[in-house]
Amino acid sequence: MSNSGGVRGRLAAGLPVYYGWVVFAVANIPSFGARPVASVAVLSVFVIPMTDEFGWSRGLFSGAVSLGAVCGLVMSPFAGRLIDRYGSGVILAGCSAVVGVCSLGLAAVPFPYLSGAWSFYAIYVPGRAVFSSPLELGTTTAISNWFIRRRPMAMAWFGAAQGVGLGLLPLAAAALIGDLGWRSAWLALGVFTVATGILPPLLLMARRPEDMGLAPDPAGASDAMTPRRNGPMVSGTNPTTRGGGWRDADYTVGEALRTPAFWILAFFSMVGFMVQSGVSLHQTAHYIDAGVAPHLAALVATSFALGQIPGGVMWSAVGRRLPVRVMMAVSALWVAGGAFGIGFSDTLGWGIFAGFVFGAGVGGLHTLLRLAWADYYGRVHLGAIRGLTLPAQIGGQAMGPLISGFMFDASGGYRAPFVILAAAASLSALLVLTAVPPPRREGATGG
Repeated sequence: MSNSGGVRGRLAAGLPVYYGWVVFAVANIPSFGARPVASVAVLSVFVIPMTDEFGWSRGLFSGAVSLGAVCGLVMSPFAGRLIDRYGSGVILAGCSAVVGVCSLGLAAVPFPYLSGAWSFYAIYVPGRAVFSSPLELGTTTAISNWFIRRRPMAMAWFGAAQGVGLGLLPLAAAALIGDLGWRSAWLALGVFTVATGILPPLLLMARRPEDMGLAPDPAGASDAMTPRRNGPMVSGTNPTTRGGGWRDADYTVGEALRTPAFWILAFFSMVGFMVQSGVSLHQTAHYIDAGVAPHLAALVATSFALGQIPGGVMWSAVGRRLPVRVMMAVSALWVAGGAFGIGFSDTLGWGIFAGFVFGAGVGGLHTLLRLAWADYYGRVHLGAIRGLTLPAQIGGQAMGPLISGFMFDASGGYRAPFVILAAAASLSALLVLTAVPPPRREGATGG
């Protein structure tokens, strides 16, 4: 499956740096297009204008996020196996196309012969489904496949790019809504996503470095800076050996399923992202209901997104110095603190602060879980393993908005659901401390 004779091979041969950084850059493109456009951070600024125009309840509006997550759950195992076999390029290009087209379609809601609610669900759900599963798997699996020794750093900067995208897009959407209306905002987001997200993954993404005759994240500085030009690696070498002799585990799916850590991490992921989605979708509406101007309330969503940048970098910096399960527990407590803060504040200043704390914790969840799955179970079957575990995360993301939305409809406020979600995050922090890494398997290969 070598691409050395094509665009990727010529580029790798001419670059003064490891081609993995090209893969890294391409994997980050959806962070400024498809991912934020389909995120709850961006959708949160559409909650009030769309529900006011159509007369929907907050619970009904939230249901589209949850249904999209359920559809992503069904797609996840298949997406993971496809990524392991063919790589992430086609997956990421297709996801960008789907999200872009869905965003364009939302500008035209309602459609003929369909009510506004059915039109909204029919268009938003496919975009949310690819966000929930293939986009997450495609980007993070590509980075994990190309980086071993420097995986924590690569994941940290990937999380930072996601935070920047999630921080900028809600502000841009809020500005467009204020000046042109919510329909024009969806239209602009869709055009941007289609224009930027399709060609780069198709042209430049490769599955693994071995497919191009390159060493994965070479330990030596000279190897890291110079692509191999003499074909595949020598037979019998172990491409998963890290600097310092640390090997990727390379568990099969069946072997991973028999380890307790697999189930603990999956449950922790479900709870953590239930809290993340349940608070983040409704945080802007919470402050608008408290009297904050809509264009200013969007700053809370931006603060939440930007908080993920230092959060991801900070957790990654200590991720090799302390057990990853300990850091996941600490990040879950930060999530709980941010959720409590948002629930008990009603002013913009406190909202920005609490949103930043909440985002820093969520940045930790993203970065550390990605590291844990790759470090615990290796690269070779990572897509398939994550394809089986991602439904837990997606299930949590499906439950969170419904909990907050319907509890708001019942009580008229967000304090109760946000406090309940914060308590759940605190309990999950205790659970994840028991996720002891499975035994590292000697003699693992990267074949």
